Amino acid sequence: MEKEESKLEKLKENYAKIQEIHNLPDFNLLNSDFSIEKLAEIETDFLIREVVKSMADKFSSYLRFVEVLINPANAQMFVFSIVKTLDVEEKNKLSEIYKELAKIELNLIELDVEFSEKKDADFIKNSYEIWNNLKKDLLNILGKIKLNWNKKNESNSKGYFG
Repeated sequence: MEKEESKLEKLKENYAKIQEIHNLPDFNLLNSDFSIEKLAEIETDFLIREVVKSMADKFSSYLRFVEVLINPANAQMFVFSIVKTLDVEEKNKLSEIYKELAKIELNLIELDVEFSEKKDADFIKNSYEIWNNLKKDLLNILGKIKLNWNKKNESNSKGYFG
């Protein structure tokens, strides 16, 4: 009795086909950043569109996060503490990140309105490349936030409460 092929292996095979046609990023690289393995549970004739949707979820989340840091008007209290740790350079970098994520969001809306396998493939390639640059900047800013947050909390704990 032959072992039934796993859904994940089938997904990888199907992805390999569209990867070859459109010169898409490696499955494992895309999966590590965008969790496309969850698509193994979805039955579709448009795998490329589902990959785009997985990417869209992550981009939308980060767009909202960066937006809250830039404009914390109705944000949770901890966000105000984060914003206080940011210097002008980091705020400017967040604005640049926001602009790139907003462009991606606009592209996603366009792709959603009218399906085109080629445009979806181009989106995957281009936005994956953009993401690799953005995540370096995001990690850098998050590292500074954590460092400054720890310094701020240390200095607050030494204060006089009398």
